[in-house]
Amino acid sequence: MLTIDLDKVRFVIEKARVFDADMEVGDEDEDLHAMGAHTTDEMLEDEDLEENEEDDPVYGELKEMINDLNEDEQVELVALAWVGRGTYGSDEWASALEEAQRAHNRRTAEYLLGMPLLADYLAEGLAAFGESVEA
Repeated sequence: MLTIDLDKVRFVIEKARVFDADMEVGDEDEDLHAMGAHTTDEMLEDEDLEENEEDDPVYGELKEMINDLNEDEQVELVALAWVGRGTYGSDEWASALEEAQRAHNRRTAEYLLGMPLLADYLAEGLAAFGESVEA
């Protein structure tokens, strides 16, 4: 069962949604990519994407918050995201935790924030355990 403070999970969900909304502003360029329009400037922008994320205050706040979680909380957050995206079912929680523990490293925040649907995955993960995003 979940042992992480649900308010921490809800905070990550809330901030991840804000971060995702901020990132969607740049999604218009993806339409150009889909049509085969690749310019040198666009390729350079892609290389700088991670740097742009680092400059985003919401990204920074989320990264700091996740890094401040203890190892068990980080592992549980990763496992919860995996349940939410369907990699594991709620009935496979022990396996999800075991794999998240095995994979844990100092880049957990970057890993989680690299998931485009992090907020949705965490919300679905909570729902799988009968919990709500709403407090």
